[in-house]
Amino acid sequence: MNVYVDHNATTPLKKEVKSYMLDNMDIFGNASSMHSNGRLARSKIEEARSQVASLIGAEGDEIIFSSGGSESNNTLFETMRRLAANKDGTILQEGRRELIISSIEHPCILNSALFTESLGYKVHIIPVDENGKINIEKYKEVLSENTLFVSIMMANNEIGTIQDIKNIVSLAKEKGSLVHSDAVQAAGKIPVNVKDLDIDYLSLSAHKIYGPKGVGALYLKKSKGKKNPLLPLIHGGHQEDGLRAGTYNNLGILGFGKAASLALADLDMYRENTSMLKDVLKTGLIDTIPNIKINGHMVESLPNTLNVSFPGAEGEAILLSMDIQGIEASTGSACASGSLEPSHVLTAIGLEPDFAHSSIRFSLGFTTKEEDIDYILKTLPPIILKLRAMSTV
Repeated sequence: MNVYVDHNATTPLKKEVKSYMLDNMDIFGNASSMHSNGRLARSKIEEARSQVASLIGAEGDEIIFSSGGSESNNTLFETMRRLAANKDGTILQEGRRELIISSIEHPCILNSALFTESLGYKVHIIPVDENGKINIEKYKEVLSENTLFVSIMMANNEIGTIQDIKNIVSLAKEKGSLVHSDAVQAAGKIPVNVKDLDIDYLSLSAHKIYGPKGVGALYLKKSKGKKNPLLPLIHGGHQEDGLRAGTYNNLGILGFGKAASLALADLDMYRENTSMLKDVLKTGLIDTIPNIKINGHMVESLPNTLNVSFPGAEGEAILLSMDIQGIEASTGSACASGSLEPSHVLTAIGLEPDFAHSSIRFSLGFTTKEEDIDYILKTLPPIILKLRAMSTV
């Protein structure tokens, strides 16, 4: 039996997305060309742009396509560095050279922030509590008229905790700061509406919502006909209003649009199904395996994400043992795999090394069924019992 519970790492193509991409395989035209093949490609891309925008309550012309979440996030950080360096008072007040992130951001945000700091900017890293919620009082303390930019992820990829982005944005606006949220793990799993949040920037990725890999998007808020500032990371042609050069990835973008459309239509069903299965898994693990710890917020959490520590059993050994039995899960972020250090997210919420090194992330999805959960609950307890016994020898 094969059970895939690593949907936060990546998702399979939905059959409807795959069929749509196959049906459009022959749309080969360069969307920047004026002839009929180019115009056809362009019209399909603009349709996909509107579909992606609808997923987050945006307008089509507020969406810039990229190669994925990491590119979107890096483009934004490079923009902020250049804006601060140029001291362009027509865009932002001069003297703003401080950035704010949280201690549990995705590696592409953390490393972008650290690189920014190495160039002489001030980066404030806000701590989180034991549930993964950022310390709002600390956030208020460092937020000031010197704050250029705030980037706080909407939902954490490892423990599933959801942040109060609306409040975070509101507080930043009082200081005149720009605000971004990495919503790669949130979109398609919980309702996301950029207008309601009043947020300036938001990042998305297709392969987290059952679309193809290698394509993502960045939302740029438009106010009074003018978009928030964005400076290109990739220079070249006029694509994406000159903000992201390169020939359009026709099939990837079309697949992204289809996946976004399906994610919006299926959102309620997805949340209901994954929440139910997550609760069954959590209760079953608590009932069958002694001395475990559930990590992340118990209520304000993604419906599909369950992070559990099994002290006395090493995480990679658990994963390998489960894999032999056909269960595919994760110890945390796929972008941080291979590191011998414990997860920075689990360290940030205060887990001791024994707990952090023994943590497994189960991330459910559309393909997860009740029999999958039953199989995990049948298979995992003896694995943990065996590994704990071996660790005491």
